[in-house]
Amino acid sequence: MGIFDWKHWIVILVVVVLVFGTKKLKTLGTDVGESIKGFRKAMSDEEKTGGQPPVQPLYQPQTLDATAPRFEEPIRKE
Repeated sequence: MGIFDWKHWIVILVVVVLVFGTKKLKTLGTDVGESIKGFRKAMSDEEKTGGQPPVQPLYQPQTLDATAPRFEEPIRKE
């Protein structure tokens, strides 16, 4: 008899259902299933491309089209 016997798992399952409710558990299961499908699709796409991710430049220069206000220093009186 280990730390978690089958009776312990039943109690844990009942507590989880009481805390979260069946609707949240259902949506959680759906979300996890969609995540796994997406991961598998990404892995199969990577195998088709040979494991090479698409190449993107590390630096893309950008030009700003704006005018800056003119700054004038105040006149100091001594």
